[in-house]
Amino acid sequence: MPTTLHDHHRIVVTGMSVHTPLGDTLDAFIEGLLAGRSAISHWKGFDTSQIYAKVGGDLSGYDTAAAVAGLRTALPDATWLRLSRLVSRAPFSTKLSLLLAARAMIDARCEAGWPSTHRVATLVAGHNINELYAFENRTRFDEQPDWIDALMSLNRLDTDHGGCVSELFGLRGPLYTVGGACASGNLALRLAVDEIRYRGQDAAVVIAPVLDYNPLELHAMALMGAITTTSFNDTPALASRPWDVRREGFVPSHGGGCLVLEPLSRARERGAHIHAEVLAVDASSDANHLPNPSADGQELLMRRVLDQAGLHPDDIDYVNAHATSTPLGDVAEAHSISAVFGSRPGLKVNAPKSILGHCCWSAPTVEAIAGILQMNAGVLHRSLNIDDLAPEVTLDVCRERNQPHHVRRFLKNSFGFGGINAIAIFGRVSPG
Repeated sequence: MPTTLHDHHRIVVTGMSVHTPLGDTLDAFIEGLLAGRSAISHWKGFDTSQIYAKVGGDLSGYDTAAAVAGLRTALPDATWLRLSRLVSRAPFSTKLSLLLAARAMIDARCEAGWPSTHRVATLVAGHNINELYAFENRTRFDEQPDWIDALMSLNRLDTDHGGCVSELFGLRGPLYTVGGACASGNLALRLAVDEIRYRGQDAAVVIAPVLDYNPLELHAMALMGAITTTSFNDTPALASRPWDVRREGFVPSHGGGCLVLEPLSRARERGAHIHAEVLAVDASSDANHLPNPSADGQELLMRRVLDQAGLHPDDIDYVNAHATSTPLGDVAEAHSISAVFGSRPGLKVNAPKSILGHCCWSAPTVEAIAGILQMNAGVLHRSLNIDDLAPEVTLDVCRERNQPHHVRRFLKNSFGFGGINAIAIFGRVSPG
């Protein structure tokens, strides 16, 4: 932790929420991770008969009306009524963004000394989010133009996620979206820290929506060789296998998360529960638009983020890896981690995507929440499906079992198509 930062410039996480096929609460999420229960099944929300990609983490059957009803007593009446109205009119993914924001704000106990809503920023992590909604409306248009959703021109926009959340809570600070492919969550985190530290915001809400995959997009990724296709269609729970020699591509999955950030001084002043501190977060690019990961670029950014946090590699106890289950990406990341941290026995690495699949734009946020929960629980989940570890990987990847491990600080990697790298470091906050 840099000694030069005053408490007002130290940024902490006081609210979190997550929604994956493992569950829609923090307790269910960490329980599912530690149980090693795979989130991967078959896609049910659209027809897969004409595409190669059959498996993924599917939330299409989620009962949003029941979820809204379950928050009735946790929100003020007026807020709950707004939530009900907004959810009733929104596309699938925007419904989930509203629920994610509501749960994170409840977790942050925002009614206790919450700052002026004129100085709370709203950031959306991701782009092209409501893909299935747009695809289905295009299909209706081909059949009969007047059958499309009359609000499509508004609802298909990424900004609608943030707009709905800001309306729900009356947040009047800056609102914008941050698109950086699978690094989007960490990029949004970086800008949220900047909004508080340098632009006068009292707090920031980072929403990482559920990417609503459509069959066209999935088939295109299959043709490119980016995702798993046929090998595990009959055994979907085995499909996501980072660092295993049989890995063949990432497994797309529904999943979203939300973080509420504020200065440490304000959090302590209002007696908020603090999940973790954001010690550093930064980004870089590889100057290469193709999905060819650069171990050198990843290594340079890891070293820069450590330097920004005033930390040495030995100060990191755990790496929450990007580890997507792709032939090139897993090895490149393993090499970059080894280059920075060496073969230190105390360093643990695990792969959330082995359980969750790849939530794409929201993956950095969902997996950061997984890392924070593991840090605070003192145990790391095992990485699933590593039957035969790739010989290039020499790290302790928590291959065989959950690992009890005292984590003071951990590093969260995220890398996106377009040569985008974004890395964050989170740590515990001492009492007092």
